[in-house]
Amino acid sequence: MFRNFGAGEIILIVVVVMLLFGATRLPQLARSIGASAKEFRKGVEEGVDADDEGESDAS
Repeated sequence: MFRNFGAGEIILIVVVVMLLFGATRLPQLARSIGASAKEFRKGVEEGVDADDEGESDAS
């Protein structure tokens, strides 16, 4: 996902996020992003599992 970003770009993004949200809200923001990513991955895995089950029933 971050293959095209160098260290300079990542540092710039972190600085901009800190300016926008403030250093005090940054841990809360990181937790919510992590939880969202976890739920997204869980949903994708469940969707793949459901597709696999549907294909075996159709055969």
